[in-house]
Amino acid sequence: MGCILFIGNPKSEMKEEQSEKSNGHISWLERISRKLSGEPKDREELVLWLRSVQERGLFDIEAQGMLEGVLQVGDLQVRDIMIPRSQMAILHRDDAPESLLSMIIESGHSRFPVVGDNRDEIIGVLLAKDMLRFCSEKSREQFELRDILRPAVFIPESKRLNVLLKDFRSRRNHLAIVVDEYGGVAGMVTIEDVLEQIVGDIEDEHDIDDDSLIRKFSDSNYTVKALTPIEDFNEYFNTLFSDTEFDTLGGLIVHRFGHLPQRGESLTVDDMTFTILSAGNRRVHLIRVTTTVKSDAEQSTQ
Repeated sequence: MGCILFIGNPKSEMKEEQSEKSNGHISWLERISRKLSGEPKDREELVLWLRSVQERGLFDIEAQGMLEGVLQVGDLQVRDIMIPRSQMAILHRDDAPESLLSMIIESGHSRFPVVGDNRDEIIGVLLAKDMLRFCSEKSREQFELRDILRPAVFIPESKRLNVLLKDFRSRRNHLAIVVDEYGGVAGMVTIEDVLEQIVGDIEDEHDIDDDSLIRKFSDSNYTVKALTPIEDFNEYFNTLFSDTEFDTLGGLIVHRFGHLPQRGESLTVDDMTFTILSAGNRRVHLIRVTTTVKSDAEQSTQ
């Protein structure tokens, strides 16, 4: 007699499928996991797959941007997004309470590195809310800055953003001081800076876009927001890029690439190299600009 091999139960599978439909809604994460029967071979394939799923309406364009942001955070380092030392809003150890309060109100920030004799001597972090008790003249007589300072957290420039975000959450800390290989202060980074790489710019009433469009890290290394007007870029770098076709640096760079570039792609124009640091599925967000630094002798011969 021949043997009959039963594989599964068609009726039970049909009932299960009907039960899923009648029971409701399957979360988009469950749908993604079911679709991943043929797993992407690399990050690029995963991003392309996510975009194709989004186009079929499984989730909206905002969710797509955040998913890609989560993937990019693991590749970015602190040096790519930090606030450089020259742009840090700092307070001095010996400042009077009136001066500290004035600085806090003027800047609108909630946390401030406090320095001693120089900018490399970070003695702690001051939270603006800790100064509220000293608003009256009587309370200022008992003011002692060291009593309300929080410990400063120091991290290297090379720290990955995904690791930093985990540290921020576990330590319940929102600000870290970035140090270079020699131990000097290179800048600072906040939890908001990291989250913006995932959800996009987080605007508040104190943000002034023009002050942070271009950040200088060295004589040859800059970070520039893609929304920087070409006119402002030309003025800053003494370049002559045309703004007749495009208003922003991002628009010009995308045109030069000939496609929407992804993170890590580079393009050299004259003596400038443009490297994409952050990009979504619709536009570029952040660009590293590397220039050729010429010696005084080279400049004098031109």
